[in-house]
Amino acid sequence: MSSILTNNGAMVALQTLKSINNDLSSTQSQISTGKSVATAKDNASVWAISKVMESDVKGFQGISDSLALGQSTLAVAASASETVTDLLTDIKGKIVAAQEENVDREKIQTDITALTEQIKSVVGAAQFNGLNLIDGSSTDDLKILSSLDRAADGSVSASNISVGRQNLSVTAPTSSASFGAGAPADQAAGNALIQAGTDNTDFAGTTYDGTNATSTITASGGTLTFDIGAVEEGSSFRVILDDVTVNVAGGGTSTGQRTFEYVASASDGTGDVAANLASQISSFFGAATNSTDGYEVAQGTGTNANQLTITNGSGTAMKVFTEAATGGTAGSSASSGGLGALSQIDVTSDSGATGALAAIDGLISQAVDASAAFGSAQGRLETQSSFISNLTDSLKSGIGSMVDADMEEASARLQALQVQQQLGVQSLSIANQAPQSILSLFR
Repeated sequence: MSSILTNNGAMVALQTLKSINNDLSSTQSQISTGKSVATAKDNASVWAISKVMESDVKGFQGISDSLALGQSTLAVAASASETVTDLLTDIKGKIVAAQEENVDREKIQTDITALTEQIKSVVGAAQFNGLNLIDGSSTDDLKILSSLDRAADGSVSASNISVGRQNLSVTAPTSSASFGAGAPADQAAGNALIQAGTDNTDFAGTTYDGTNATSTITASGGTLTFDIGAVEEGSSFRVILDDVTVNVAGGGTSTGQRTFEYVASASDGTGDVAANLASQISSFFGAATNSTDGYEVAQGTGTNANQLTITNGSGTAMKVFTEAATGGTAGSSASSGGLGALSQIDVTSDSGATGALAAIDGLISQAVDASAAFGSAQGRLETQSSFISNLTDSLKSGIGSMVDADMEEASARLQALQVQQQLGVQSLSIANQAPQSILSLFR
C-alpha cells in the first residue's frame, strides 16, 4: 500500500543515514584527537582508569626530579669525603715521616696544620643548594622521595630513601688526653694497674731516666709481656721503649727512644687499653723501623686480651719502662666530634708523634666509611631513578593501549563511512521521491 502520509522507505533511509553520520563523527574524533576514549562518555570505566594512571605518571615525573636533586646532593658529599680521605692520607705520610730521627718536626707540623685547614675548606664548601651532609650541623637522615605506592584499595603512600649524614668537621670542640698525676702508693698498687717483666711483677713508678728500665728484651727473638690489670676512668698508662733501631731521614739508622701513652675513658676495659697501646706501638714499628729488625707487638686473645707482647729481633737489646697513674683525662676519641681530633695532633714531640700515628688511622677510617656510605646511597638512587624511568614508560604504554586510537583502522573506517554516507544520502533522496509516483494515478 502506498501512502502520502507515511513514507516507510524514507524513514528507514533517514535512520540509516543518522547512524552513519554518528559513526563518521566518532571516527573523525578519533582521528583528530588520536584517542578512542577521549572523554568519559566514550567509555566511562576505561576513561576513569586512564586518568588515575595519568596522575601516577605525573607523580613519578616529580619523583624523578626529587631523585635527580638527591643524586646531585650526594655527588657533592661523596666527592668531598673522597677528597678529605686523600688529604688525611697525605697527613699520615707527614706523621710517618715524623717518626724518623733527624727530621724537622716543626716544619712537618706546619704542613699538617696546612692540610687540616684544607680539609676544613673542603668540608665547608661541600654543599648543594644550601644542604651540607658532612659538616656535622645535623644528625638527622636526609630523606629523598623515591616512590609513590598505590594499594589495591586506591590509597597512596610515599616511600623514601634515607641517607645518613656523616660528620667530617674539623671544627668540633675536642680535648686532648692528660696523663694522670696520681702515682700508685707502692709497687703492689702499680702492679694492680700494669705488670711487666719476665715474672710479671716489675713496675717502675718513677720517670724513666734512660737507664733504669722495667725490663730489658734481649735480641734475637726476646719477648716481654705486659698485663693490664685494672682500668677505671682516668687510669693512665705509659710505655717507653729505648735503644730501638730507628730509621734516619735520608737513609741509615740510629738508636732512639719512643713514648706511648693512653688514658682510659669510662667505657674502656683492660682489653681496650691493651689494644690501643698495641696499635700505637705497631704503627711505630711499621713506620719508623725496618722489617728486618724483627720488632713486633701482639695483643692477646680471649681471656688474655688484656695482654700485649713485644718481640725484639734486632741485633741490640731493648729497654722497656712502664708507668701507670690515676686521675688522668681521656680527652676526645678519634671518632667523636667528626675530625676534630686533627686539632690535637702534634708531632713536635716523641709521644705526640707516636700518638698521632695511631690516631690518624682512626680518622682515615672514619672518612673512608663516610665515602663508602655515600657511594652506597648513590648506587641506590641511580637504581631507583632507572626503575622510575622504566616504570613511567610502562605506565604510558599501558594508558596508550587503553585509550589510543588505532589509526590504520580509523582511516579505513573513515573511507567506508564516507561511501556509506553518500549512498545513504542517495537512498534517502530516492525514498523521498517515491510519493511522486502516486500523482500518476490521478491523471
